[in-house]
Amino acid sequence: MTIIITAIVTFSITMLWVYGGTGSINSSSVLGNAFKSDKLSTKLELIKEKIDSEYLGEVDENNLMEWAIKGYVAGLGDKYSEYYTPEEMEEYYSDTIGEYVGIGVYITLDKEKNEIVVYDTIKNSPAREIGLKAGDILKEIDGVQYNGDNYETITDKIKGKAGTKVKIKVLRTDENNKEQVLEFEIERKNIEIVRVSSQMLEGNIGYINISSFDGNKVSDQFESEYDKLVSQGAKSLIIDIRSNSGGIVDEAVEIADLFTNKNEVLLIESDKNGKEIETRSKRDKKITMNCALLVDENSASASEIFAGIIKDLVDNVKIIGNTTYGKGIIQALYQLNDKSGLKITIEQYFTPKHNAINEKGIEPDIIVDDYKYTGELDLKNDTQLKKAIEVVKN
Repeated sequence: MTIIITAIVTFSITMLWVYGGTGSINSSSVLGNAFKSDKLSTKLELIKEKIDSEYLGEVDENNLMEWAIKGYVAGLGDKYSEYYTPEEMEEYYSDTIGEYVGIGVYITLDKEKNEIVVYDTIKNSPAREIGLKAGDILKEIDGVQYNGDNYETITDKIKGKAGTKVKIKVLRTDENNKEQVLEFEIERKNIEIVRVSSQMLEGNIGYINISSFDGNKVSDQFESEYDKLVSQGAKSLIIDIRSNSGGIVDEAVEIADLFTNKNEVLLIESDKNGKEIETRSKRDKKITMNCALLVDENSASASEIFAGIIKDLVDNVKIIGNTTYGKGIIQALYQLNDKSGLKITIEQYFTPKHNAINEKGIEPDIIVDDYKYTGELDLKNDTQLKKAIEVVKN
């Protein structure tokens, strides 16, 4: 299978992206001026004339312009900088806000079989409640057949307004290898994406998983889950950010604020001119119990900001796992006047002790590298988790 995973409707997976702020810029005054440079405008005019005079086929001027701008930004050679069309911006904002209208199902493309497969469903979503499961193969949407050939268009077919319904037919293989065709009629709803989950482990050990820092409620979700565990009798805590590829910087910093003393430097950001800005803690330390923080090579961006703060400032937390990814740069996301967007790298960030993270990562206090985290908690075989349990007990 490909590793491209799409969340139905207006949700998309963001890999290794951290952005530092949002704002608005005028496309005519920024990108417009760039395209008015003599050398560039002359070449574009020549290409346009040749397309107009000789190209065999329909020409969509707006599509040509969008791709020209995409190519211009791609020319930076920075994999984290990108231009978004208005439609892509709408999807991106839905992801970062943490809510969307849809059925709540992730899909992926099985290239070998040319099939569209359900990868997972979102907790409390209509898809999960009605019985869609990971491994289901999508066959029909509202009577129209689908396979890998029209993978790019299936989300448009499923998306719609809250309260409307969509009919989905899937092929499911049961535990006895018997295939059955199932049909579902699912109502689209507003769904809040839950990034934080918790459970109690043996020995009064609380466990909190943060799957992503995307969304403007992640820090609230974390504190709520922590308070719930304490009310249930938790005496120590394990925080798991393995495979957490980042998200909103402020959310990671606000969670770190719970572990630090008031007015401590949590984050240092440096722009292209070397100007530095410090972010300080705003509240008194709340979490004082013994803790362990699980990280791996896929913990990136905002996850590394969080881990860096913990490593430099917090004595009651031990970091366990593998050295993190090593993305120590921040992107800003700007909305243009036509509602398209520009995301560009604007700053490098450092830990409170001014250690660089980019292309280095955060090294754990205790390295445990004989286990590959898959996204599911495995109490029997997860050696990193076992070490974390041992550490918090002691």
